[in-house]
Amino acid sequence: MSSLAPSHVADAARYRPAARVLHWLVALLVLVVWPVGFVIHFVKDEAKTGFYVVHESFGFLILWLMLARLAVRLVFPPPPEVEMPLLQRRVAVLVHWLLYAALVLQPIFGFLSTNAFGFPLDWFGLVTVWSPIGKSDLAPSLMSVHVFLGWSILVLFCLHFAGVLHHHVIRRDATLHRML
Repeated sequence: MSSLAPSHVADAARYRPAARVLHWLVALLVLVVWPVGFVIHFVKDEAKTGFYVVHESFGFLILWLMLARLAVRLVFPPPPEVEMPLLQRRVAVLVHWLLYAALVLQPIFGFLSTNAFGFPLDWFGLVTVWSPIGKSDLAPSLMSVHVFLGWSILVLFCLHFAGVLHHHVIRRDATLHRML
């Protein structure tokens, strides 16, 4: 049993270490990528390139971490849920799956829109990622979906965090400790 978890949270009720590490890595990267993406349009031209490299490179990394996270979840199903009312459980499941979908689709649409604007993804300045579509008139539409998904991720993140606070502070159950 982890020293971070209270004594009433058995290891069997916790997510596997790989799921916990991937969860927190993605959360950390989202907390970097989202604000950087939001402020890019306000940054002076000479500094924009650095912001784009951070936003695009970490965003593309989120895609691969989320795919790994989905694979871990398929191979090792999550532990049983903490008891909660049916409506609350359904909302939690819906928010989780919408967040998963948005975190996979967001970097895909970001990557495709960048390509469609005529810019390759230069991943961390180390590798140029092949463009499947090249420069295209689809760029504004792809970017619109990317922006919509970005705002959706913010809303879903807030709902997820509100759920965590509800379980930890109000219900005082072991939900948070399952992911620690």
